[in-house]
Amino acid sequence: MSFAKDSKLEIIEQTIEDADCAQAFLLGLFHACGNITKNSSGMTCDIVTDFKEIFPFLNNLVRTLYGENLILEIFDDYIINKTTYYRIKFPAEISLRVLRDCGIIEERGEISFTGEVNKNIVQDDETKKCFIKGAYIGCATSSIRLSSLGSWQATTGYHLEFASHKQKFLEDLQALLAYFEINSKIATRKKIFVLYLKDGEAIKDLLALVGATQSVLALVDEMAKRELRNTVNRQVNCINANINKTVEASLKQLTAINYINKKIGLESLPEDLQEVALLRMANPQESMEELLKLSTIKLTKSGLNHRFRRILKIADILKDE
Repeated sequence: MSFAKDSKLEIIEQTIEDADCAQAFLLGLFHACGNITKNSSGMTCDIVTDFKEIFPFLNNLVRTLYGENLILEIFDDYIINKTTYYRIKFPAEISLRVLRDCGIIEERGEISFTGEVNKNIVQDDETKKCFIKGAYIGCATSSIRLSSLGSWQATTGYHLEFASHKQKFLEDLQALLAYFEINSKIATRKKIFVLYLKDGEAIKDLLALVGATQSVLALVDEMAKRELRNTVNRQVNCINANINKTVEASLKQLTAINYINKKIGLESLPEDLQEVALLRMANPQESMEELLKLSTIKLTKSGLNHRFRRILKIADILKDE
């Protein structure tokens, strides 16, 4: 199961008892994935979604408000990219009333479904949260994949998005998220608009806002795992870099020592340089710290480095002769 679906399941476990909040939720859901059909027989509306688990929740909500049951349908032409989509139909008897109560249709009968959020419906903090919940259920997706602590496989970044053909809807949704201090961005992808969050903290705040508490905890845990993994990787990379640096320095020193030995003999070197040259030849793979531990020479690391620099300089001089 996906991270986004888990969070949606959490949301529909909560009941919405306040009528204003219920209408705000329906408004967000309609803007995210709703359709309106108008013909000679009247006006009907429906919800198209791949999240069929919302049907009992939505049916109970509508039955409480309007005393009618919804209809769940599936058609072959709703199977797109191996994803099955469902159509939840509102009865014709209540469709017009639902649309009017949600602020989608004005009293004079004109449809206002371009994407602009009706401010009369979304007024206070609670109705704003419920609108965001409806929008989240309707069109939110996420590429976040939770990993196990012992796994060292690469993981995806933190990404959650709302996709829609209606730019104004996403702009109003972005403003509502900003009201709760959650930053997001809007981009165009092919023929649709996308409101997205790529910051783990922002996604965590959004999940908390819509009431997906367990998903918040799961994300916090995932962020901790990734931080631990990144810390270990940085340490390993640092260790590997130090090993490579040690090996490179050792090879450079050994090359210089062997050249001097072949050209003029090590016995021609000053006694202090002979000591470190023989020490390196006997321990070709050891770091400077280990050489000091193995040696009886009373030197600091800086002093040992200085002697090796003198040996390298002598080798360079010999090569230029």
